[in-house]
Amino acid sequence: METLSSLGLMAGAAFVAATLLPAQSEAVFVGLLVAKTVDPLLLFAVASIANTAGSVVNWWLGRLIAKGGIERLPSRLRPDPARFVKAQGWFARFGWPSLLFAWLPIGGDPLTFVAGSLNYPLGRFVLLVFIGKAARYALLWAGWVAAS
Repeated sequence: METLSSLGLMAGAAFVAATLLPAQSEAVFVGLLVAKTVDPLLLFAVASIANTAGSVVNWWLGRLIAKGGIERLPSRLRPDPARFVKAQGWFARFGWPSLLFAWLPIGGDPLTFVAGSLNYPLGRFVLLVFIGKAARYALLWAGWVAAS
């Protein structure tokens, strides 16, 4: 039961952290590594998949923006206009490789909105975002192993 609740906590934190809602999944990930309540490989997989799934929600909201404009979204779900414009600039300048940085705390979430608003193919989006987000958790895991 402890394993299931730990994985549920990780999944929830990782999913929410990938949306525009304020959340911190890295602290939960490292905390659960320290607590040793769950297999680290399973924790890594759950964190990476749930964080990517949260970004897919952003991609979908970006599609809604493309179809009906940003005003179509409820105000709480609208990306900050300045961050959105900055993310559009990043995507226009760097293209698909920018999605590898969707995990970044400041511009990462708006990048995923931009990809959806530009109708970037979902399959490629998921692959690139997953690679970047999994790499971040892998680095955290490696740092924890090195410190242990």
